[in-house]
Amino acid sequence: MHMLNLGILAHVDAGKTSLTERLLHTAGVIDEIGSVDDGSTRTDTLALERRRGITIKSAVVSFPVDDVTVNLIDTPGHPDFIAEVERVLGVLDGAVLVVSAVEGVQAQTRVLMRTLRRLGIPTLVFVNKIDRRGARGAQLVRSVAERLKVPVVPMGDAERLGGPQARFVPDLGPAALDVLAGHDDDLLAAYVEGALRPERVRAALADQTRKGLVHPLYFGSAVTGAGVESLVAGVRELLPAADGDPAGPLSGTVFKVERGPAGEKIAYARVFTGTLRVRDRVPFGDPPREGKVTAVGVFDHGTDVPADAVPAGRIARVRGLTDIRIGDFLGVPREPYGHFFAPPTLETVVVPGAGTDPRALHLALTRLAEQDPLIGLRHDEVRQETSVSLYGEVQKEVVQATLAEEYGLEVGFRETTPLCVERPAGSGEAAEFIKKGANPFLATVGLRVDPAPPGSAVAFDLEVELGSMPYAFFKAVEDTVRETLAQGLHGWRVTDCVVTMTHSGYWPRQSHAHQGFDKSMSSTGYDFRGLTPLVLVEALRRAGTRVHEPLHRFRLEAPADTLGALLPVLAALRAVPRTTETHGAVCVLEGEVPAARVHALEQRLPGLTRGEGELESAFDHYAPVGAGPVPERPRTDHNPLNRKEYLLNVTRRTSG
Repeated sequence: MHMLNLGILAHVDAGKTSLTERLLHTAGVIDEIGSVDDGSTRTDTLALERRRGITIKSAVVSFPVDDVTVNLIDTPGHPDFIAEVERVLGVLDGAVLVVSAVEGVQAQTRVLMRTLRRLGIPTLVFVNKIDRRGARGAQLVRSVAERLKVPVVPMGDAERLGGPQARFVPDLGPAALDVLAGHDDDLLAAYVEGALRPERVRAALADQTRKGLVHPLYFGSAVTGAGVESLVAGVRELLPAADGDPAGPLSGTVFKVERGPAGEKIAYARVFTGTLRVRDRVPFGDPPREGKVTAVGVFDHGTDVPADAVPAGRIARVRGLTDIRIGDFLGVPREPYGHFFAPPTLETVVVPGAGTDPRALHLALTRLAEQDPLIGLRHDEVRQETSVSLYGEVQKEVVQATLAEEYGLEVGFRETTPLCVERPAGSGEAAEFIKKGANPFLATVGLRVDPAPPGSAVAFDLEVELGSMPYAFFKAVEDTVRETLAQGLHGWRVTDCVVTMTHSGYWPRQSHAHQGFDKSMSSTGYDFRGLTPLVLVEALRRAGTRVHEPLHRFRLEAPADTLGALLPVLAALRAVPRTTETHGAVCVLEGEVPAARVHALEQRLPGLTRGEGELESAFDHYAPVGAGPVPERPRTDHNPLNRKEYLLNVTRRTSG
């Protein structure tokens, strides 16, 4: 039996989860269709998902279609949970992008289709909600092609739109042939010669769909079931089955981690090659670790069932790998797990409520971060505060509710602030030498900081001979440089720079006569780890740093007669329109807006545009902070900016 790992993606409220329920019902996996409004769906298992009526965590269900077993992955639609979508994309064979027949292409729809195209994932388009008042047919086909900027192949027509009698009539008409012929000269020649047969058209459709050249489009309704059988047939006929040699070396990728009833980790992994078996000892992760698989499960007929082995092509639930993390490989490493979407650009401090133990809160947040690697935790031991990085305000509400419901911890939040970065303004150099000046460490370290092009991250280089001292000391300096750059002169992460080691020196291992090793006479890794932050921040001081804030690019579509009300608000929010176009009664503005102001713009937009405005935004780049005070971030380290405080902390920690 063939396998197909299928993702369901859409803008929030387009009907992904309802479509998943309908697909399971059509396949005979469930007898009754669950309701998002009633909180009875199969894939929204979290209490919070059921209460809010949105998908927060990806979920896997399985159903058969003739000789194909489909592992269907329902993903969140809200942009605050884009990290869940990101992890799923790396394990898909194909996707269904759901579009509402009423609202049409929305902001997240465009973001998702761009990513699917970039990754070459074969994708079908399902226009849902044709039974709703205001549903559109042929007009929407043109809109999908124009707004998504992709070739779509209409697989039929929608009739009796806007009511319960709405239906989908399959028909590969002339419009479909026009699109297919644009990618196949032989097909066009056969059409001109009058020798084109239906099976030749279907073969071209399947071939071009699997190559990601075209996107078949279906109409239907998840509520009434209209068009769903045609969509299921398209999934079976047009999307590629999972490949991979089950007899080859084991290679898989972990895309989700959750905790079981006893707190044990359960990893969801796509097996690309080989076979994963119970009791196997499996290498995983970077740096490489090894663990013993104690149990595995596969998905079958809407649920997961125990198995002894999971062959290539399937998705497994794996137990026993206690240190497993999202993005880890299993067995033979594949290409590094990439990020398809921008990282979070906002941060907030989690404030414990009355009676909430800070230590329990930190543990709970650590577990949440395990399930979402794009949520960064930052713990301040001095202030006993933990900060989390986020995509938006809805995600903050979900974190709050999850901590209350799953861990019994009441929390609040401080005001959300943008996550800035620091970049060197120039070059700076500093050095300290053994037993010279106020250097208390048995180490010589010289460092120079130079700016590098945006996006180049941090590089470490040497101007001293690698053999001039033990390699472990060089490694201690490099590791400490990278750790120290997590907090620059203003407390933000320092990036886009080259740090070069210009001086090095150490005292060899020594001892008094007839006695053992004496670390007061010999350099150790501690000396280099202790001295490096002092030298590095002094070099940064001399170079100077500039704080850069995250900017989002935005695309705002609104009625043209609301432009006069929009522009002053955009100016007040420091948004800068770069282009303004008018298409009939609609105006489209594109430009930049500070990440910290996106939420305020989203809140103001409906009132300014009579509810017709549509905003699409995504992180674009960092830009120097303009007028006003430079934003500062409290430090969480031993503060090498204050030499006396730093040495006191380091000495106390060492002696303790």
